[in-house]
Amino acid sequence: MCLAVPGQILSVSDDDPLLRPGRVSFGGLVREVSLACVPEAQVGDYVLVHVGFAISRLDPAEAQRVFEALDSLEVEEELGEP
Repeated sequence: MCLAVPGQILSVSDDDPLLRPGRVSFGGLVREVSLACVPEAQVGDYVLVHVGFAISRLDPAEAQRVFEALDSLEVEEELGEP
């Protein structure tokens, strides 16, 4: 199973469309990812990231819903519930 995780773009370090690395925050954990597949994405936007590549832009409200769902999974795991 594959999983794409939402993150918020903090910075874009290069305008080269083939590379376009950017720093993305995943709830405080910051990683460098490729933004080449989402040339329209800008600082402050939310993107879905899969294996180091941003694959699409994400509406902020949808990103929040995903964060809440992930948080609820962590609580259920701690409680021993499926």
